[in-house]
Amino acid sequence: MNRRQFAKKAAVATAGAIVVPGAAVAARASAMSGAVNIISRRTLPEQIIGHGEFQYRVDLEWGNLDPMAHPVKNCHEMVQDRAGRLIMITDETRNNILIYDKSGKLLDSWGDTYPFGHGLTLSEEGDEEFLWICDNGFDGNPMVVKTTLSGREVLRLPHPKDIGEYEDDESYRPTETTVASNGDVYVADGYGSQWILQFSSTGEFIRKFGGRGDEDALFSTAHGVCVDTRGGADPTLIITSRGHNAFKRYSMEGAYIETIFLPGAFVCRAVIDDDMLYSGVCWSRLKYLNQTPNSGFVTILDGANRVVSNPGGTQPVYRDGELQLMLQQENIFHHCHDVCVDDDKNLYVCQWNAEQTYPIKLVRV
Repeated sequence: MNRRQFAKKAAVATAGAIVVPGAAVAARASAMSGAVNIISRRTLPEQIIGHGEFQYRVDLEWGNLDPMAHPVKNCHEMVQDRAGRLIMITDETRNNILIYDKSGKLLDSWGDTYPFGHGLTLSEEGDEEFLWICDNGFDGNPMVVKTTLSGREVLRLPHPKDIGEYEDDESYRPTETTVASNGDVYVADGYGSQWILQFSSTGEFIRKFGGRGDEDALFSTAHGVCVDTRGGADPTLIITSRGHNAFKRYSMEGAYIETIFLPGAFVCRAVIDDDMLYSGVCWSRLKYLNQTPNSGFVTILDGANRVVSNPGGTQPVYRDGELQLMLQQENIFHHCHDVCVDDDKNLYVCQWNAEQTYPIKLVRV
């Protein structure tokens, strides 16, 4: 983030607890005109966001790097490895992968072959860890690649057209993967034809399910997929249907089970940590209840899939057991694309289309 971008973000962060579009615009204009000078974020009032037991102090300085040496376009996703390192993917081919420690210090960087790098999943195989990278392929070269933590490619999944599973008019734009305990890999074609594709650990195609539509068992932007074993239950899949403001639960064989409706929240992938589910909300519904640019928050669900906190958003309210509309409240985030939970229960928020800014850390209080 350069100094001008920092000044703009600092101005927005102090614009008020409730989003007032005119005030936000005025704050940005003031920053751009030079009225907000270069100051340290540490001089700003401490900002606490979230609800109940899940409240966080906002750290806007975490992870900032020299953008000339280590630039980002979109900070798409982040995972933590066994060593405690935080590994993030961006679609900037000068360094597709940035690796931080928890203090925000850069430890390593690599990757120049994923121009639409998007999904990042960590899998464990005995004593080894691997990354699964999804490149959307808007340049005509979509790919799902398995690599070592240092970037060596060890497996590439086939394009579904090459194995006869897609028709000529079906596009393939993979956004996310998850890996089951038996090694099976599930690919969410969230920017393409909305199928979920299941492969064996060695890349053999098993099945596909889902597809595009507004029925319960279909998807509108199947942006993420993860395995859910909370509470010791048999594993199931939680799959995002972002346009429906929902997560949808499926069996590991692709049978629809239920919908978790999150009104007002255009959620990205589900991230499971202990019994909690975390997700970035890429857009909020604000004026006229439409999908509003430069909005978003984080949402947190408990083991019963009830929302317990919305950092950056309105407090969750249930009436007669039904979750009410959730909206952005603090003007902090622009398109929360992913949340990483570290072993201290702090959150790291990756953002899309956020003026090439680095992740924001939310320190658990």
